[in-house]
Amino acid sequence: MITVTEQAKKQAIRLMEDDGKAGYFIRVGVEGGGCSGLMYQLTFDNQEKADDKTFEDNGIKVVVDKKSFLYLVGTTLDFSGGLNGKGFIFSNPNAGRTCGCGESFSL
Repeated sequence: MITVTEQAKKQAIRLMEDDGKAGYFIRVGVEGGGCSGLMYQLTFDNQEKADDKTFEDNGIKVVVDKKSFLYLVGTTLDFSGGLNGKGFIFSNPNAGRTCGCGESFSL
């Protein structure tokens, strides 16, 4: 399961509404790249695929492809708007190392 904090929920809903994508869900994934080897992907989508894993937490639907799920199980999606940075933050218990910007990780 992927957990969504209240801050991430509020920001996701606001962004979906601003982009005219009300009713979409959050698609989270992992792909190769970044300074640590694996990068997080976060998009809004409205099409589920056959191998997707689907969760709902805090009123937000989160969809993850089967391969990415292995890397993301137990992850919390948060949002920070503080002085040190602004954006969605992944707290991934599976990450052995995370880069300074928090956008990539390795196992």
